[in-house]
Amino acid sequence: MRHEKDIALKGSIMSLNQMMHVVMEETPYLPEPGVTVTMDQLTEAERAEAVAFLAERPIHTVVMAGLIRDNGIVSEHNRGTFYACRNSEGRLEGVALMGHATLVEARTRQAMEAFALTAQLCARKHMIIGELERVEEFWNSYADEGQPMRLACRELLFESRGRMQVRDEVEGLRLATVDDLDLIVPVHAGLAESESGINPLAVDAEGFRKRCRRRIEKGRVWVLTDNDWLIFKADVQADTPDVIYLEGVYVNPAERGRGIGRRCLTQLSQHLLTRTRSICLLVNEENEKAHVFYRLCGYKLRGVYDTIFLEQKLN
Repeated sequence: MRHEKDIALKGSIMSLNQMMHVVMEETPYLPEPGVTVTMDQLTEAERAEAVAFLAERPIHTVVMAGLIRDNGIVSEHNRGTFYACRNSEGRLEGVALMGHATLVEARTRQAMEAFALTAQLCARKHMIIGELERVEEFWNSYADEGQPMRLACRELLFESRGRMQVRDEVEGLRLATVDDLDLIVPVHAGLAESESGINPLAVDAEGFRKRCRRRIEKGRVWVLTDNDWLIFKADVQADTPDVIYLEGVYVNPAERGRGIGRRCLTQLSQHLLTRTRSICLLVNEENEKAHVFYRLCGYKLRGVYDTIFLEQKLN
């Protein structure tokens, strides 16, 4: 029953493998001692250790690191549980978040397999996301007894490090307020549906609205509006000193092709780069117009990711 484990998800395998050879950083697994690993839930007492472990590969662990910085190790706002995998000497071999979004940072194959087997016992996950080869390895151990795959997509990781000159600042680009909530919620829901095939407003409208409101109140959503017209939006999903992760970047279709989106994102990126080393985001591999857009905004291709959306098990 391994037919689903082949994460050559939407073709173009050869081109993506060639791309990875150029842009992916070398991240070989560490040598594995002949020891047994143990799996436990992370505690707040282990926070500093976990943050330091994740900081060794900041661009690939920014979401987990950002959640820990925002909410701590144990919080309903993480929408999941953090786990640690250790060897017999007590050294961390991996950190993972298992829940609505499942993310894994494993340094040994033992740890990756242990996380996959543990994830089989964690019900009602929505998606698994990570670097292409690591998701494939995780899926190999997870698929037989885990939630079935519902949908999969391949995404490209783009990053901006350099400061670009903002020649023409956009007047009115600002942090969103709660008064903007009714403009933001349907747009953000539509972006989520375009990727996952499920509109969160149809599943949990109240919860989704609360999460959007909380992000606004934390000063994480940037908008450009004209009265009741949302022109541009971008969310800071994770904010660390090393990397900021953006999601939900939106330019109103009626405004596209005029340069306003590029000016907004470039200006926002330069502002954020005053307090972090880099900014990253994921873009669907099939959205070639978006690839061009981000390149024009100073972003460069850094890696290839896979996202697997899971079927929900019935109780």
